[in-house]
Amino acid sequence: METTTKIRPRALVRASGGPRYAVALVVDALGTGLLRPFLLLYGVMVLRLSAPATGIAMTAGIVVGLVCMPAVGRWLDRGARSTVVAASMLVRALGVALLLATPAGHVWPFATAALFLGIGNQAWPAAHAALIATVADGRERDTALAAGRALRNAGLGAGALLATACLAGGATALQAMAAVTGTAYLAAAALAWSVHLHARPAAAPAEDAAEDAAEGPAPRMRALLAANVVYVFCLNVPEIALPLVLVTQLHASPVWPAAVFVANTVLVVTLQVPVTVWLSRFPRRTVLALGGVVLAASYLGFLAATSVGGGWGAPAVAAVSVVCTLGEIIYAGSATALVTALAPARALGRVLARFELSTGFGLAVSPAVITALAPHGPAALWGGLAGATLLSASAVAAEQDGAAPTPRIH
Repeated sequence: METTTKIRPRALVRASGGPRYAVALVVDALGTGLLRPFLLLYGVMVLRLSAPATGIAMTAGIVVGLVCMPAVGRWLDRGARSTVVAASMLVRALGVALLLATPAGHVWPFATAALFLGIGNQAWPAAHAALIATVADGRERDTALAAGRALRNAGLGAGALLATACLAGGATALQAMAAVTGTAYLAAAALAWSVHLHARPAAAPAEDAAEDAAEGPAPRMRALLAANVVYVFCLNVPEIALPLVLVTQLHASPVWPAAVFVANTVLVVTLQVPVTVWLSRFPRRTVLALGGVVLAASYLGFLAATSVGGGWGAPAVAAVSVVCTLGEIIYAGSATALVTALAPARALGRVLARFELSTGFGLAVSPAVITALAPHGPAALWGGLAGATLLSASAVAAEQDGAAPTPRIH
């Protein structure tokens, strides 16, 4: 079995797209970290929109942004790589420009800006994964994907911290952060485009038919895609579920949710690559199923922690959040890696687009599901999440991979 037992920095940078692409990831993540957590505040404080109208516009932008994914997949399968990554960044820069041009009290221009931001945010993960899959193979590719996630989380965290420090400036500071974000997207797009990375273009019909026979049909991955919708709930647990439980149910200080979020970011940045490398000795599907088991165990841990009295509930929840973050790290290090390993070269873009559709759908519905379950008590929230995640892990483990794809020619 192919494994990666050592982390070699130079090889990792090369497998991650090279130094310029790594810088593009950092700049893009910094810009996203500056604006994304405070986009709702921008609509309310700067544009003087109502909170419900702002939230609906943001949600619509995310959902409608998913519609672009089939086109992104086809574009990737025609050989585009760095161009698609750069385009996802440019689309977000356009969204920020529209945001800055939106007059106060006008919801539709804000909704249009949210749509462009949503398109860019949905298109980027698939484009990034396709680019990494083009320059790296096997477990080196898995490690490069993990490194990209760690790097992005570091940039997001740093951007969010800078934005938090600037919030005292009110509406003027939010407008300045938006302008810096747009500039960051433009700079990142230029860096990503300068990589000039393309894959082998799509084959002619006769050649494509021959490849179909050689590689077999593109995997449907129905169980994997359905399970991913549930797995991805873990990404919103630190941002939505835990603040909701800690502040409204346990009546803890808002410092606790902030501490949990910071700890989650630090753990992902420091452990994503080492954990992914260590788990490379096991099959990717087994690791993904294990990630589901760890997440389900953490949800049951949250159920137990919320019943702890005497002021120990918040510390207990914070301690269990470390286990949840470990499950998130295992999931993130194996899910996209498994999809790229299963996808034949000719359909890599479309397969990644389908996977991103399931991820985007899970991220879109999870806040509504979490906030709907929470009022019914900890058993409904954490027990429901644990049961659904265990069922998903079982489905992932039981699904057959099918024939392995033939090696890619770069």
